[in-house]
Amino acid sequence: MRTRKTIGLAAIGAAAALALAACGGSGGSGGSGGGGGTATKASFNAGVTHVVNPSNHKGGTLNFASSSGIPDSADPGNTYYAQMWNLTRLYAMPLMTYASCPGPCGLKVVPDLATGPGVVSNNGLTWTYHIQPNVHFEDGTLVTSQDVKYAVERTFDRSKFPLGPGYYPSLLAPQNATCAKAMAAGKTTGCYPGPYVDRSKNLMGLNAVQTPNSTTVVFHLAKPFADFNYVTAIPQSAPVPPNKDTGANYQLHPISTGPYMFQSYQINKQLTMVPNPHWNPATDPNAKQLPSKIVLTFNVNPNDVDNRLLAGDIQVDLPGTGVQAAARTKILTSNSLKAQSDNPVSGFEWFMTLNNKVPPMNNIHCRMAVEYAANKTNNQTAYGGPYAGGTIGSTAAPPNVVGQKHFDLYEATTKSQGDLTKAKQQLQACGHPNGFSTGITYRSDRPKEVSVAQAMQAALARVGIKLTLHGFPTASYTSNFAGVPNYVHSHDLGITVYGWAPDWPDGYGEFYYIADGAAISPVGNTNLGELNDPLVNSLLGKFATENSATVRNSYTSQIDMQIMKDAAFLPIVYAKALLYRPSNLTNVYVQPFYGMYNYAVLGLK
Repeated sequence: MRTRKTIGLAAIGAAAALALAACGGSGGSGGSGGGGGTATKASFNAGVTHVVNPSNHKGGTLNFASSSGIPDSADPGNTYYAQMWNLTRLYAMPLMTYASCPGPCGLKVVPDLATGPGVVSNNGLTWTYHIQPNVHFEDGTLVTSQDVKYAVERTFDRSKFPLGPGYYPSLLAPQNATCAKAMAAGKTTGCYPGPYVDRSKNLMGLNAVQTPNSTTVVFHLAKPFADFNYVTAIPQSAPVPPNKDTGANYQLHPISTGPYMFQSYQINKQLTMVPNPHWNPATDPNAKQLPSKIVLTFNVNPNDVDNRLLAGDIQVDLPGTGVQAAARTKILTSNSLKAQSDNPVSGFEWFMTLNNKVPPMNNIHCRMAVEYAANKTNNQTAYGGPYAGGTIGSTAAPPNVVGQKHFDLYEATTKSQGDLTKAKQQLQACGHPNGFSTGITYRSDRPKEVSVAQAMQAALARVGIKLTLHGFPTASYTSNFAGVPNYVHSHDLGITVYGWAPDWPDGYGEFYYIADGAAISPVGNTNLGELNDPLVNSLLGKFATENSATVRNSYTSQIDMQIMKDAAFLPIVYAKALLYRPSNLTNVYVQPFYGMYNYAVLGLK
């Protein structure tokens, strides 16, 4: 999900050999701020826990700007960036969504197009959703369950929609044994290819998603998956009218069910949205229709974006990654500007994996020596310090993963410059009292990763551990180097710099692909430490099938603790961004799942 959070696929199971594309009750908006939170006056970080400038005032033009174009697509079925998942809430209603409220409340999935969460039956293999009977598209056409089914079917055509996640093709029941076998091998040969070819010969989509009436959608899964409500909160379940679908060009004008609709869109230049006359606020309580127009301008110089933001000429920096260094200095040295800013944890975590297969790092005591010897303060500085980089991390999951609990096994926060005495004790225990040599990988085109690798090299040298630096380009980092176990083993690459954020904020979405032994793959591997701990694997297996959210979420801290006991991860920072909110922007607060302001409820004074 985005530049903050290039969302990684949360796993679907061993049969779901999907390619990594990049990177969370009750609800309702309520309150005058468009979220269930308490209103408060403007002050530093007020928007992290409260609604700033609550208002239902209508009118004005809300201006967004971005230093790039839309990172992938404006089509809700073909986007995988958090900034876009946030933005689509203005023009698309998936079956489920995230509650519009600050704080932990905003991690809850709540009904959007659906009347309630999915009803599970048939031993967890069937999920049934009932949709609201009075939601209309922008042209006044009534939305039906067939439009939802069609939206899901589109995601099967990876030739037209390669950028969005591939959960439905992996989760839904295969049409036959040939397809099932192909899917287990990470292929789709013999499977439903999407709605753009002859569907009479490809019945998987028709059989796996059923619409017994105009307001009911039934999903048949290949195996139980308890987090399916999170999957339907991804914009891909937003209805698409088949007669208005233009395939790859649908992004130029998605047919809206949300409060706004596209008036004009020039890719990489400007997008203008205006109120959708057929939107009913009673059917979409987690969104608002306040500005008279919303304009997004693309490819603006990043420092110019900041200057215009500070001047009030624009109200929102679309990516939500925070201001640049010059603006950051201005904000943090001015009491008045700082009072109009927030510095939230984004949900992304930067960390290092300590490899369980590369000698001598396959010895837990050698890995623990690295944990203690690392200088966490210098690692934080490498990522930009406490405001631009983040808070020093001590756990494998960031704080906004549901069920995460704080602990600190290796004194990351209490002895942030390292504990060399304990590091040397661990070296003695692993049979290398004078240290050892290993390699560290990082993305050479990311300056922060270069800096953190150099910081680790200096820190570990204090106890005799010699690090050799191996930088690789981002484009081939996991496909050719760090994500290829054979390459890692043959080049003695014991430490890997990486980052992660889940597609939904629970422990399964966070941990499967980076910590389950079943997720280790020969190419494009994201379990970079090659952790294969039986307890972690078992808990994740239970997570996938356990229907009780309370029980599932209790597994999160257990998995986290075991990963850290294994010394498999060395956390760097829980990522943060310095966001600025102009004084004329209303209903401003950080939506914790997206780690940025909630775009669905903003207005103007």
